[in-house]
Amino acid sequence: MKVIENVVCPFCGCLCDDLVVTVDGGRVEKVRRACANGQSLFTGYEPAPLPPTVDGQAVEWAEAISEATRILTQADAPLIFGLSSTSCEAQRKAVELADLLGAAIDSTSSTCHGPTSLAMQAVGEPSCTLGEARNRADLIVFWGCNPAEAHVRHFSRYSFARGTLTPRGRRDRTVVVVDVRPTASARSADIFLQVRPGSDFEVLNVLRALVQGKKVGVSEVGGVAVARLEELATLMKTCRFGVAFFGMGLTMSRGRDLNVSELISLVDELHRYTRFSAIPMRGHGNVAGADQVLTWQTGYPFAISFARGYPNYGPGEFTAVDLLARREVDAALILASDPAAHLPKAAAEYLQRIPVIVLDPEVSLTAQQAKVFLPTALYGIDAAGTAYRMDNVPIRLRKVLDSTRPSDEEVLAEIVEAVKKC
Repeated sequence: MKVIENVVCPFCGCLCDDLVVTVDGGRVEKVRRACANGQSLFTGYEPAPLPPTVDGQAVEWAEAISEATRILTQADAPLIFGLSSTSCEAQRKAVELADLLGAAIDSTSSTCHGPTSLAMQAVGEPSCTLGEARNRADLIVFWGCNPAEAHVRHFSRYSFARGTLTPRGRRDRTVVVVDVRPTASARSADIFLQVRPGSDFEVLNVLRALVQGKKVGVSEVGGVAVARLEELATLMKTCRFGVAFFGMGLTMSRGRDLNVSELISLVDELHRYTRFSAIPMRGHGNVAGADQVLTWQTGYPFAISFARGYPNYGPGEFTAVDLLARREVDAALILASDPAAHLPKAAAEYLQRIPVIVLDPEVSLTAQQAKVFLPTALYGIDAAGTAYRMDNVPIRLRKVLDSTRPSDEEVLAEIVEAVKKC
């Protein structure tokens, strides 16, 4: 039996780094301090090696790599998709492979916070670290997100935690939740504003005008009384340090990137009176890392095509959902993702018509349908690597189990070398 302290949980963008893991008999037997999601990830993981498969039949690794290479090199328009639940090292290899193949490469960011990237390209990124939010923020705003259920330890570790200038934790903070319905997070808030679905942009626009001191000729906007927005504007202008955490309620509703642009512009206005930041609530454990790696390797965060021999950026053109729905790819390599279970129907159905290669620690729905399945180690449990927290702070993940499975990086490196020889 071995007890390992200060383990990082790779489940979500919080990347909690204070877990205590007990390993016995080559398995994780117990995890302390993790949320229910983290508990399930560690204790439910089966580290025993699985054989790779081709057409559902177990084969040797060399044969599986050879078949994957054949599929990718014979394809006219291959797609590489996923990336967000693996390490930065593997993501770099995926970009190298896309470059060699002239493939399109996209991460799950395009289906969640892709609009956030577009907004930040337009108006900037007034961000801070989660440590600054913990130690300094006396006003916390959650807009279009529900951390009480989606990022369970966010309250206890960051937004409600005791800090240098917030020694009493939650009691030293005012918490505002803005959402289209009451949630578990709303029950923890001092102020809850219920916005009419699809009206976030209008509400943000009026709130921004109120912060500027302008008169508004309506009494209600987006289902929220202007008087309540005036109270929020005053609260924002008079706080010591405010942080707005925003989620897919903004990015996946009417307005999308314009919603986020308006929120960031609001934060910019607030800088005339106080200090304020905005942080997107990222879902997958390394989706922020996927944006980082793709940007430093290609110049763009997602939706990139190498078909012309250089990186070409095209949200809506080279995003995985659009390419699959329009049937513009003829092969796909799926890395640490399960698009068959989560993408829209047209995209998921087309995946069944083309040869698919899957790298994943688990036999997902996509893996069950795949032409080639390559079972790999799970980073943060039996593979080491680097991940970026939701505030873009890189965190080193060490393994707690000795695995006989290859990592995503190692398998992609083999495929890259095989492609180079073709």
